[in-house]
Amino acid sequence: QVQLVESGGGLVQAGGSLRLSCVVAERTFVVKNMGWFRQAPGKEREFVATINWSGRWTDYEDSVKGRFTISRENANNTVYLQMNSLEPEDTAVYYCAADRPGALSTRLEDYDYWGQGTQVTVSS
Repeated sequence: QVQLVESGGGLVQAGGSLRLSCVVAERTFVVKNMGWFRQAPGKEREFVATINWSGRWTDYEDSVKGRFTISRENANNTVYLQMNSLEPEDTAVYYCAADRPGALSTRLEDYDYWGQGTQVTVSS
């Protein structure tokens, strides 16, 4: 069982920034692609960003491109999501997820392990 623990969520005003962190308690972290997803109240969980095992390749959901940046530090088994210019529509529970190596995926069903989530609330 792979444990993922997110942190860094909170309440922020529109236009503000937050950085989410996800620590993975798994020695094979360095070979896993990682992703961030979010789920707003009453909505389905949706893709936000993904990064390959080396950090060279990334992909983003269209509405966050240019505002969010995913990165990773393999030495610390940690993946980050830097969120700038936050909007009320970004309010959701944000989840970190681990995928197997290979092509980047935006599909929930391709991710094997999930964290418990961290709440992000953006006030207008």
